[in-house]
Amino acid sequence: MLLSRGPEIVIGIPSSSTEVERRVVHAAALNAGAREAWLIEEPLAAAIGAELPVDRPIGSMIVDIGGGTTEVAIMAMKRLTFSASERVGGDKMDEAIASYIRTRHNLEIGSTTAERIKTEIGSASTDASGQHVVGHVGGRDVVTGALSELQVTQQELAEALQNVIQQIVAVVNVALSHAGPEIASDIINQGLVLTGGGALLKDLDTLLRDATGLPVRVADNPRSCVVLGAAAALSDPEYRTELHSTAGAI
Repeated sequence: MLLSRGPEIVIGIPSSSTEVERRVVHAAALNAGAREAWLIEEPLAAAIGAELPVDRPIGSMIVDIGGGTTEVAIMAMKRLTFSASERVGGDKMDEAIASYIRTRHNLEIGSTTAERIKTEIGSASTDASGQHVVGHVGGRDVVTGALSELQVTQQELAEALQNVIQQIVAVVNVALSHAGPEIASDIINQGLVLTGGGALLKDLDTLLRDATGLPVRVADNPRSCVVLGAAAALSDPEYRTELHSTAGAI
């Protein structure tokens, strides 16, 4: 009887992962039945998926805002020259919204409701025009215990998200401060590219543009950039060599 061979897979890992953590992930994939497993840093995968020129001697900068972590990386020639991460992302945004509504309106809402209202009317900008953009959330009144629904404004959500947004700005500035002169010149010309679900927050690109003075754009289909980049790396023999030598696929 012929045994079927397992799949060949590529796994995205945080750029801050230690060698021990990478070996554990690699071993777990093999133990789960993979024929071979490759590891790729998520910012590099995101940059490939966003079609940045990471295989050329041109500096590129990616800001990948995922559910639990924001990773910022500068790269050239298929390698990260600097990376920084902060445990802040979409989940922290949802928590901040839920906490704000509980504190301001005495209404307890769930994470799903917080994510929905963020997606519908959330914004990184506290512009007063946001007072006219409203949405509705339902939850439990923390005083009476009764079910209740209330109206919230886009400006309120922007206020709720300010601390999270500032943490993202801070980690971007840390990465920029470590860009060498030549790469800095490339970044000034090319700007920053935002990926991940958090990149879809309204006006986040504008806020980062104002904070850094650099061009900022959201990648096409930002939620899928890491997956698309990982798949592209797996199918490219040149990238396989890089993944094997730099990401601990042993």
